[in-house]
Amino acid sequence: MKRTLAGALALSGMVLLLLQPAGASANCDGGEYGGVTAAEPSCSATVPGAKAKLVEGVAVAPASAPAAIKKVIQAANRIRTKPYVWGGGHGRWWDKGYDCSGAVSYALRGAGLLSTPLDSTGLMSWGEAEAGKWISVYANAGHTYAVIAGLRWDTAGSTKGTGPRWYTNTASVVKGKFAVRHPIGY
Repeated sequence: MKRTLAGALALSGMVLLLLQPAGASANCDGGEYGGVTAAEPSCSATVPGAKAKLVEGVAVAPASAPAAIKKVIQAANRIRTKPYVWGGGHGRWWDKGYDCSGAVSYALRGAGLLSTPLDSTGLMSWGEAEAGKWISVYANAGHTYAVIAGLRWDTAGSTKGTGPRWYTNTASVVKGKFAVRHPIGY
């Protein structure tokens, strides 16, 4: 039997608050990405506080997060089980798999923070310099990942498979110097 996100939250002892993000539909159908409408895990579930929680691989947005951050988390949740595919997410938004920069671009696109996917080099100069309050994108010429509301969105370091996944540890397993960027206002 498949459990719902609400059921998973109840089983983990977390309090479930049902809040409707501004501009989101009641059923949270996910919107359209490159002509494909994508379904997603419940987007109306939130947790108290200012940090997202990870429940069975799904990021649950904090209730205090701005609507744009909730949308970024929703978007990332849509592709959280896709496989790693080099170049994935660059030719089209909805793809069979995603590489690191394709996954970060897809998440940012969820809130309209990007209009076209960027590779990791492009993300090195995107947005504003330094870490943001809600989103920090870490990028160098070989890898990129993001920390969104306290969770890491990354394609590297998974023991559960390869591809975009959420992690509670905010440091990537990929070593090196990263440019740190954030969207204006977040």
